[in-house]
This record gives sequence, C-alpha cells and structure tokens, in this order.
Amino acid sequence: MAENPWRRPRQADIARLAGVSQATVSYVVNGRTDGPVIPDQTRERVLAAARELGYVANPSARSLAGGANRLIGVYTFESMFPMDHHDFYYPFLVGIEAEAEAQGYDLVLFTSATTADGRRSIFRGHTSRLGLADGCVLLGKNADRDELVQLRDDRYPFTYVGRREIPGGRISYVAADYAAATGRVVDHLVKLGHRRLARLGPRTPGEYSADRDSGLREASARHGLDDTGLDCPIDDAGPGTDDVRRLLAAGATAFVVHEPVAALRVRAILGEMGLRVPADCSLAALNDPPGGIPEAADLTCFQIPRRGMGSRAVRLLLKQIHDPRNTKPHTAVLRCTFVPGRTSGPATAVSLKGMT
Repeated sequence: MAENPWRRPRQADIARLAGVSQATVSYVVNGRTDGPVIPDQTRERVLAAARELGYVANPSARSLAGGANRLIGVYTFESMFPMDHHDFYYPFLVGIEAEAEAQGYDLVLFTSATTADGRRSIFRGHTSRLGLADGCVLLGKNADRDELVQLRDDRYPFTYVGRREIPGGRISYVAADYAAATGRVVDHLVKLGHRRLARLGPRTPGEYSADRDSGLREASARHGLDDTGLDCPIDDAGPGTDDVRRLLAAGATAFVVHEPVAALRVRAILGEMGLRVPADCSLAALNDPPGGIPEAADLTCFQIPRRGMGSRAVRLLLKQIHDPRNTKPHTAVLRCTFVPGRTSGPATAVSLKGMT
C-alpha cells in the first residue's frame, strides 16, 4: 500500500511542537502517573500542542504497521435515529455495513460535537475524532461546507453520500441521478396528457433539489411545456391551501412535488377542495415515500438506490485509502427506479368554479 500523505498526528509530532521528549508526551496524553513529576506548565504546553495538531489518543494503532486500523467511519450531520426520519438512513447504512464487511473493514459511528446552536460539528476546536478511522463516509442534508473544506485540505480520506459542492474544488461523492429520474416522471405525466405541471420545491435549495429542478427544466423544454406561473417554493410545513388553489387557477392538472411528505399535504388539500387524485388531478413525488406512512405507498415517484449508494461510497473511500497519492476526487452517479404508483392518471380539465 502506498504511503498515505494524510496520517494521524503522532506523539513524536507533539513532542517536536511542544519542545519536549516523546516520553513526556506519552505520560501526559495517556494520563500516566507512574513516571516523573511533570510541571503544570509543561503539561499544558503538551496538551495545547496535541489540540493544535488534532491528536486523538488511539492505543490500537500503536501495534499496527503504518497506523492503519482497517476501520471505516460513518458520520452524519443529522441524527440517524429520530423517528421522523423513518427509514431514510437505514438502507444507506445497510449498504455501508455490507460492503465494509465484504472488504474486511470494521465500522465506527461518530456523533462528534454539537455546537451551541444545536448543529453537529466534526471538529471540536481544531480536533477531529474522525482520525480514529482510516477514512469516513459522510451523510446528511445540512453539511457544514467549511468542515468539508478542512477535511479536504487535511487530505483526510472521505466520501459523501449525495452530491456536494464546496469552495475551491470537488470532493468524492456518490449520488443518485435525480435529474434523469425527474425527467422520467415528467415523461410519464406528459404521456398521460398533462401539459401544465405545478412544481413545488424547497424554499432553500441544495444540490439534491437543484438536480431535480434541472431535470424538470430539461424535460419541460423537451416536451415544449408551458410552466408560466406554476413554480411554488415551499418550506418544511408544505404548501398551504392558497398555494394549491393558485396553481390550479393557473391551469395545473398535475402536481410535481420534491418531497413525499409535502406531496401528501397537497393530496389532503385537494381532498378538502373536493378533488380526487388521480381522477381530477394527478400527483407525483420526486423521491421515494418514507417508511411507516401507509398513505404514501401509492405515490407516483422514483426510488433512490440508497443501499447501492452506501455500498459504492465505501468502495470510493477505499480507492482513496489504498491509493492516497491519487488526489483526484472519485464520484459515481446511480440510476433511480421509476414507480408509476396510483396517484397519476389521464389529464382532465379542473374547474374551480363553486369551490370554497
């Protein structure tokens, strides 16, 4: 295996920075009390040097050639286990675990530090505990771009699940082909006769929503669709009745919604207005429905290859670990599976006359 340009800070590095012997560093960082008395000022100097270098005590690495632990880290910028996420992260983790096991690596889950405003942070000060692992798979919608830049600049091996763009260059990632999948949803609706598609996406966009929007624009242009007045940015609470009414008044016969939960909100509003899905109006989501919500099971949508993405992320990470001199980012984009569902049907003229 080639020498890795990124390596964990060692006690010898701390000794050089602090101007002390390596034995002194060993006594301080390991909390040993069986040796000489070390002055408080010297102890503080050693600890400050350890913090500056991002040193993390790792006893197991001392006996391993080259410091390789055969450990792969998993880190998310949001909690993996809250009930409102249902099974969003689970398939990713299944793929990560299966591939790590097949490659002879163990996994370690990092939760790291939480900042004063409740955000997760990889770094506590200048220290990252990810150094316990040979490399890390990162997940989460709300990535801290500055921390990704720091990991990249430190040449620490990591792969992101999902496309992420950061200042000053690219990073390794595995993504779902949201643009192509969205195009297939539009193709399906156009085949059913729909020419006016209401588009409901997040008010605060990210790469994942930008890719879907790109697919919508490309497919709409390809089919010559008129999208005038049919965009509706929404927040996490989903659209309101006035939003849905406005889109219907603009001639929408189908709603294309980024998130399944928001799509369910649209269906509920349409029902309150006396409209049936799909008899009176069609509905599609640009994602797959979350587990634990039976009413979402019939949505027209596409399935994200989450397990495959987790598996591929590990393989991309191992490319970095095994060939550290190749600093070119490794990326992969996986195909999604279209699901016709039961919420899309032939286009009909929707009249708002008499509705309250």
